[in-house]
Amino acid sequence: MTADAVRRRALWQILLLLAGLLVLAAISAGSVILVNQARDDSKWVIHTVEVQNQISNLLLEIRRAESATRAYLLSTSPQFLAEYEASSGAIMPAVDRLVVLANDNPAQVINTAKLRVAVAQRLSEFATGIDRTKNNDVQSSVDILRRGDANQAVQDIANITQAMRAEEGRLFVERTRTADQSQQWASSVTVAGSGLVVLLAALSIFLVRQSSNARDEAEARLRDSNIDLEAAVEERTADLREANEELQRFSYIVSHDLRSPLVNIMGFTSELEELRGDIFKRIATLANAEPVVPDTSGELPEPALPEQDKQLSADFTEALDFIKSSIGKMDRLISAILNLTREGRREFKPVKIETRELIESIAATVAHQAAESETQIRIEPLPGIESDRLAMEQIFGNLIDNALKYLKPGVPGDILVKGRSKMGFVIFEVIDNGRGIDPKDHQRIFDLFRRAGTQDQPGQGIGLAHVRALVRRMGGTMSVSSELGNGSNFTVTLPARWTGHNRDKQT
Repeated sequence: MTADAVRRRALWQILLLLAGLLVLAAISAGSVILVNQARDDSKWVIHTVEVQNQISNLLLEIRRAESATRAYLLSTSPQFLAEYEASSGAIMPAVDRLVVLANDNPAQVINTAKLRVAVAQRLSEFATGIDRTKNNDVQSSVDILRRGDANQAVQDIANITQAMRAEEGRLFVERTRTADQSQQWASSVTVAGSGLVVLLAALSIFLVRQSSNARDEAEARLRDSNIDLEAAVEERTADLREANEELQRFSYIVSHDLRSPLVNIMGFTSELEELRGDIFKRIATLANAEPVVPDTSGELPEPALPEQDKQLSADFTEALDFIKSSIGKMDRLISAILNLTREGRREFKPVKIETRELIESIAATVAHQAAESETQIRIEPLPGIESDRLAMEQIFGNLIDNALKYLKPGVPGDILVKGRSKMGFVIFEVIDNGRGIDPKDHQRIFDLFRRAGTQDQPGQGIGLAHVRALVRRMGGTMSVSSELGNGSNFTVTLPARWTGHNRDKQT
């Protein structure tokens, strides 16, 4: 699968996820709104039923009061009088309750106002009959009740309550239909949203399975590639190891073969230096016409050279000195190459090392040199390490020796060695206040036989190259941070526990 296809699939998955979140949010919001609407519509339906029940309760109280009044008129029994008083006392509160319940509808507000007047009039008639009965005017009270069915108040109460029931019935039908519609909408939204969620889930599962299959295929291809790569790396490593071993053998043979003619040159140079004395003594003897008189010891003094031959003798001597100097330099280079070759063949042995003790022993070996240059070597607490001891001695010995060599003139030297542990590695720093290194030479100083800056100190340009090779063989890295005139900071990072297989077998 190409990178574009992977990006497109990832984009589709993100879009589906966002769509699913939006659908869920919409369903949740819609469901909440519709459920609340249905709840409100149901409340209005219940409200309508409450109004209807209150109308029935009011009529029931009026009938109870009317029955109690008739019974009292016919029997003048105190029991019926008490029932009348209880019923009539509950009628007006029932009217007030009905007024409160029906105040949301303007038509019902008008009806309740009319109903209040009619009920008050009917209660007045009940009270009149009761009073006449108490005054022993029973016949008049009975006459009033007998014509009560034709009374205007009774007719008004019946008409008004019928109109109110009709209005509440209409509202009940309308509000019930609205509540049913709200519930249907809520159900529809929930079902539709659930369907969309299921569809999006199915699409997501489909894409996830496709991605999983593509990932499995990619992992299979990656495993195959890794197997091929490992085989190629092993083959390449074997070739590199063989080439390196061949190069080491070649370096050893070349260095050894170069030393033989160099020894011959050194021998013939020594003979030539001895011949020089004889040659120029013969020239002086032939050029001197006066007889040579022995000195007090009986030996003949060495004849003096003529002026024109003195320059020739000096040139001859200078040439021999130059040849001997070049021979010495060549001998040191050959020795360095042989040492590097031997070091490359040496097998490293990892052991536990107390790093501070090792650095202190190195500092002790250069203590005289440090005292002469007024240099202090400070060693902070250092973490322990498991590595090759000889290689560690060569690494830090070279770095400290370089720091002592390249001090800033006229400034007391200060060399600091510190270290810390981090994620299975140990990081060492050798910091000095010496003359520093130009940033453009930071890589040059690690090249074999190459040096940077003013060449006023002995050396062949091998030390730092050898140090970096050792660090790499032990699975570490090395870097430098420096500027001219501001000192140098060499950083060496090594595994805290080197097993001997990091790079030792590959280089």
